[in-house]
Amino acid sequence: MITAQAVAQAGLLSADTIQDTLAQGLQGKFAKQKVLVLIPDHTRSLPLPVLFRSVVKLLHDARQLDFMVALGTHPALSEESLLRLVGITADERSTIYQHVGLLNHTWDDSNTLISLGIMEADEIKTIAGKSWHSSLPESIDIRLNRAVLDYDQLVIIGPTFPHEVVGFSGGAKYLFPGISGSEMINATHWLGALAGVVGTIGLKETPVRAMIHAAARRLQTPVTMIALVVDGHELAGMFIGDMFETWDSAADLSADRNIQWCERPFQQVLSWAPTMYDELWTAAKAMYKLEPAMALGGEVIIYAPHLDEVSHVHGKYIYDIGYHTLPYFLNDWERFKHIPLGVLAHSTHVRGSGVMQNGVENPNVSVILASKVSAEDCARLNLGYLDPAKVDLQSFQNRENEGILFVPRAGEVLYRYAHEKVGSI
Repeated sequence: MITAQAVAQAGLLSADTIQDTLAQGLQGKFAKQKVLVLIPDHTRSLPLPVLFRSVVKLLHDARQLDFMVALGTHPALSEESLLRLVGITADERSTIYQHVGLLNHTWDDSNTLISLGIMEADEIKTIAGKSWHSSLPESIDIRLNRAVLDYDQLVIIGPTFPHEVVGFSGGAKYLFPGISGSEMINATHWLGALAGVVGTIGLKETPVRAMIHAAARRLQTPVTMIALVVDGHELAGMFIGDMFETWDSAADLSADRNIQWCERPFQQVLSWAPTMYDELWTAAKAMYKLEPAMALGGEVIIYAPHLDEVSHVHGKYIYDIGYHTLPYFLNDWERFKHIPLGVLAHSTHVRGSGVMQNGVENPNVSVILASKVSAEDCARLNLGYLDPAKVDLQSFQNRENEGILFVPRAGEVLYRYAHEKVGSI
């Protein structure tokens, strides 16, 4: 059931509408209860500081109130970064908000995780459907941050965007992989790789979404979802209530607000990754959100002049294997099967679709990185290199009719070729 909702038919929700909707959905609902609120990190756009202050005020009667950043495998945030994320000062932290916990999820610390059960081979195969491959795990230990069992109620605050792994982000994704162990993180991402970005992104019904929902239904702690649809940095919609129904409505609205249908495929795109993506692990969204709009043989330039890191957590593995298409790994599986599946999935998502022909890899799209990552490292990663200082931004603008697109803030809006529109959402 959706207990409160607001949708801007055009433009954005007003501050008053946001406050009224939050009050309708939350006020008085969790008195004397222990409440854990899951929130995204800095790689997602939303007015989190406003929402944080409002939720803390509305849940003043909770017995305990804590916020946990659903990091997945993203690096833990420092105290300073946590304060910046929720928009409070150190002084406010020690006074007004001293009763509120600010926590990081730690996916690789087994002491913080608890198992909700095992997903066995038959269930995995049924969920995967035509995307099933023997490289998927035979079973998955569904481990989640054990804190979820210490609270009376979970509240999730997060935006819903077209997503390369799961179709649309948000909802139960804040549990798996948001606060889960490595098993679900690896399995879901690899299943997404097997399904492919173009066949997944911007679709509601995907194998990975089915797997996440199957895992989430094993959790007994009640969950209230605040599902957001973001336009720029502000809100176009808000749905509060059941985790599954709110996500479903948010995904429908996101399909309208966060997908740009293009009349023709593009030969070249300059896709500018904003500074909130501080490693290629996340900045690669500048590729994911453009591949469905690319012509065969086209070129995506990930323009990220601020970026000097491939991945804080997984960089060693990525440099070992480079970026390749899915067939490249499957055709030589014995060589790569020891690599974490989530890393392999990331590699295929960045490199995009393609085929192997006579032992030679042929990607559908060229990927060029214009960042602080050196030309030598780009070659090692199997990516093209472009000196960002030599990029003439003006030369890419207003050339859509020539098959050239400039995306000034890439990563959250999905671009698709309009020829695919019928029946695709």
